[in-house]
Amino acid sequence: MSRVKVLVVDDSATMRSLISAVLRRDPDIEVVGTAEDPLDARTKIKELNPDVLTLDVEMPNMNGLEFLEKIMRLRPMPVVMVSTLTQAGTDVTLAALEIGAVDAVAKPAVGHPASEAFADLADKVKSAARARVRPLEPRNVQAHQGVYHADPNHILAIGSSTGGVEALLTILSGFPKDCPATVITQHMPASFTRSFAARLDRTSNVNVTEAVDGAVLQAGHVYLAPGGAAHLTVVGGRCRLVASDPVNGHRPSVDVLFESVARLGRPMTGVILTGMGRDGARGLKAMRDAGARTFGQDEASCVVYGMPKAAFEAGAVERQMPLTRLAPAILESCAAKGAKTTVA
Repeated sequence: MSRVKVLVVDDSATMRSLISAVLRRDPDIEVVGTAEDPLDARTKIKELNPDVLTLDVEMPNMNGLEFLEKIMRLRPMPVVMVSTLTQAGTDVTLAALEIGAVDAVAKPAVGHPASEAFADLADKVKSAARARVRPLEPRNVQAHQGVYHADPNHILAIGSSTGGVEALLTILSGFPKDCPATVITQHMPASFTRSFAARLDRTSNVNVTEAVDGAVLQAGHVYLAPGGAAHLTVVGGRCRLVASDPVNGHRPSVDVLFESVARLGRPMTGVILTGMGRDGARGLKAMRDAGARTFGQDEASCVVYGMPKAAFEAGAVERQMPLTRLAPAILESCAAKGAKTTVA
C-alpha cells in the first residue's frame, strides 16, 4: 500500500514544523508539503494532490472553516482539523466536523509536550485517508410528526466515532421532545464533548447534556459521555462514570456502555454508527443477546464503515439502514407498547 500523502496547513511556522515532524515518524505517511494560509494551500492542493489535509482553524486571508466549506463543495477530500483548546477554537472545530471534516486534534497547551498532544495524529490521518468523503449538502432529516409516546422504561444506547458528529446531529434532529432516555458514547477528545453536547442541544428538540455521575435517566433527555477521563455506564437507571483503563484503545468505550446497558434487564435499543475499528461490536452483541433491538448504519452512508461492519459481522446488528432512515426506525423500536409513530 502506498504512503498517505499529507499537506499541512497552518499559519504558524512552528506548528507546521511540529505537525510535519510528528507525521514523518510514521513510515506509512509522507508529508508532501506545507502551506501557511488557504491561498497557499489552494495552489499546493492542485500541485501536490494530497490524500489528506491537516487544517488550522484560525488563519489569515480566510479562516479554516470558510476554506473547508469551499473544499467540501468544490473538491471534497479528507480533512483533519487542528484546533486550539479555546472555547472559540472548539466551537469552530465542531462546526467543521459538521461540514465534513473527518476528525480533529487539539493543539498542545502551553508547557505541554507536542508529542503527547499529537499522539494519535498519525492514526487519525491514516484513518481519514480511508474515509468516504462527500460533497457538502443540506442535511436530509425525516422529522417526527404528531404525538409520540416513549416507553418510560426503554433505554436507547448509541455508539459512534469517526464521522459521528454529522451522524448524531442527523439522528437527534429527527427526535421529538419526548424521545427515549438516550446515552451516547462518541469517541472525542475531552476538550470537545461539553461543547458538542451544547451544540446537539441547540440543534435538536431534545435536552442534551454531558453526562455526570449519578444523573437519573429520563425520557426527553440525552446524555453524552465526557471525553477522556472515564467510561460512561448505566447502573440502576443512572449514569455512572467509571475511571478505568481504556478499552479497545478508547476511553470512553462504546463496548463498556453497551455491556452495562445489556445488564439492565429492561427494554432497550442499541445503535452503532460510523467509526474506525471494532469498539462496540462485542457490547452490541451482548445487548442483542439480552433481547435488545439493534441497528447499524449502512456502509453507503458511513464516513468510515469500521465499527458498524465489525458489529454486523459479529451478528450484533439486527438491521442495517441509511443514516437518514435511522431516527424513525429507532423511535418506533422505543415507543410505548401499542403507541403509533409517524414520520414526514
